[in-house]
Amino acid sequence: MQTDSAKPGLFITVEGVEGAGKSTNLSLIVECLEQSGIEVVCTREPGGTPFAESVRELLLAPRDENVDEVTELLLMFAARSQHLNALIRPSIASGKWVVCDRFTDATYAYQGGGRELGFDLVAKLEDLVQGDFRPDRTFYLDVPLEQGMQRVAERGEKDRFELEQSRFFERVRNAYLSMVEREPERFILIDASQPLEDVQADVRAQVANLLAGYQSGDKMAEKSTSE
Repeated sequence: MQTDSAKPGLFITVEGVEGAGKSTNLSLIVECLEQSGIEVVCTREPGGTPFAESVRELLLAPRDENVDEVTELLLMFAARSQHLNALIRPSIASGKWVVCDRFTDATYAYQGGGRELGFDLVAKLEDLVQGDFRPDRTFYLDVPLEQGMQRVAERGEKDRFELEQSRFFERVRNAYLSMVEREPERFILIDASQPLEDVQADVRAQVANLLAGYQSGDKMAEKSTSE
């Protein structure tokens, strides 16, 4: 399928707790789209532009100093504002699809849920930075906490967030699941506890369904019954 430059692209995000397999499956999504003739911009949060990547380094580096929760939240949105206006919006406007490793749902989950700042404060900053801009679809890869943490332990050195205690990640996962329940039309729930080949079969089916909806002019087409 050739991308029509006059037709805006879609904004697809991939979310999940640690050890859910985001990176692997994000690459699969990009591959499936490119094989269908879609021009794709693959990016991540925090990050995506030189300035935002610098903020990422500040946020993820382990440090002795305690980082205030609100400071962390504001840095997330500072990086997001730059990312959104310098890369995401222009790419979508030109007809490209943007596939992003995490976006504002992660802020609701990690800062709103994990740091217990609540959803209301995050929502205020979301409105300030994004207006009514939201992902068209969000793949949420769900895995039980113990299984996810075991996968993280096998990866080696941990970043500042991965060093958190299990109670933090329980709150993060619960926040994600509450968002999935609240917005079933946007979220695509993938059971990431399955063997990788089964997870990827589910992801491929959902990408195919999304492409079919886009081709038919309905970018929010009904999700397949394979969820």
